[in-house]
Amino acid sequence: MSQAAVRRVLSISTLFPNPARPAFGRFVANQMAALTARGDIDLTMIAPVGLPHWPLSLREPYASLSKVPERADWQGITVHHPRFRLIPRMGDSNPGRLAAALLPLIKRLHGETPFDVIDAQFFFPDGPAAAIIARELGLPLSIKARGSDIHLWGNRPKARAQMLAAAAQSACMLAVSGALRQDMIALGMPGETIHVHYTGLDHDRFRPTPRAEARAALGLDDSPLFLCPGALIAIKGQALAIEALAQVPGAKLALAGSGHDEAGLRALADRLGLSERVLFLGQVGHDVLPTWLSAADAVVLPSEREGLANAWIEALACGAPLVIPDIGGAREVVRSATAGRLAERTPQAIADALKAILANQPAQADVSAEAQRFSWQTNAAELSAHYHRIART
Repeated sequence: MSQAAVRRVLSISTLFPNPARPAFGRFVANQMAALTARGDIDLTMIAPVGLPHWPLSLREPYASLSKVPERADWQGITVHHPRFRLIPRMGDSNPGRLAAALLPLIKRLHGETPFDVIDAQFFFPDGPAAAIIARELGLPLSIKARGSDIHLWGNRPKARAQMLAAAAQSACMLAVSGALRQDMIALGMPGETIHVHYTGLDHDRFRPTPRAEARAALGLDDSPLFLCPGALIAIKGQALAIEALAQVPGAKLALAGSGHDEAGLRALADRLGLSERVLFLGQVGHDVLPTWLSAADAVVLPSEREGLANAWIEALACGAPLVIPDIGGAREVVRSATAGRLAERTPQAIADALKAILANQPAQADVSAEAQRFSWQTNAAELSAHYHRIART
């Protein structure tokens, strides 16, 4: 068959929006929406919902997740939400249970209209589960690595063994950065079947609004402003950003996100006498986030680990230079001082980088130009070509 032929792809992703969590894994949904818009891939999306045993299942977020319908629509994509038994803190045993729960549905769908490719959007637990399903159906396997799936689960022996077996079975794998590809090879995965697949960007949504205009829209004054988007969890490093703020007089730090570390971060700001300068925005909607990014003098994300964060690209597109550690694909994004600074994960190094940007602030248009090479259209074209190659083998 020619590359113009429509290929049927079954994609499994444990991180994908659903009615209970509409922002959960939105970047995966954006990727798949751009892919289906091309018309040369017939996509079936499986976004399983993991639920623990009673009575833990009565707690949030599981109580809300239990009400997610078996099928839902996301931007024109039909998404199946089958359930599987989740055992918290025993994640390395989840792939087998996940595959067993999904197989009846997938076999039925495959019997109705056969698939050409089985795909996993994360390496763990999705990858080993997809490998079981691909073997059962005799189909080629694709797995994408995004960061924590390699850096976290790859350090756990039982999970690593399952991941390496799935990698050996894969017809081809994707990594969100060149650095992550090297980490996969160091883990023992075959480099000849790993290709870099950069994230995309919605340029209509993420584009610079003049900084003064954005601040006026948000009711902000002209004090230096740093934005830290992301879930309030330890690995994102917001505590380091707050401690760095103490060394940048007069500046403010806005935390855009929610999470179980919020109380501790508020206490840290109080202890350092920064409660008036640290703004807790809560979960910021996708429609408002570009305004906050445009308003910021810099975006600071002192994460412990990343593959290549979508938040990095979105910040640049809105004209906000980055202050990020030298992790994952950071060097593939921050390629000049216009794009920001790479800083060690210490308050002093972060503060020095922020002050350096304030002292020599690049024009928003120049920063935004650093993100022009990223688009969902390019991302989708490369992903489509990837699936077509696998289907021909």
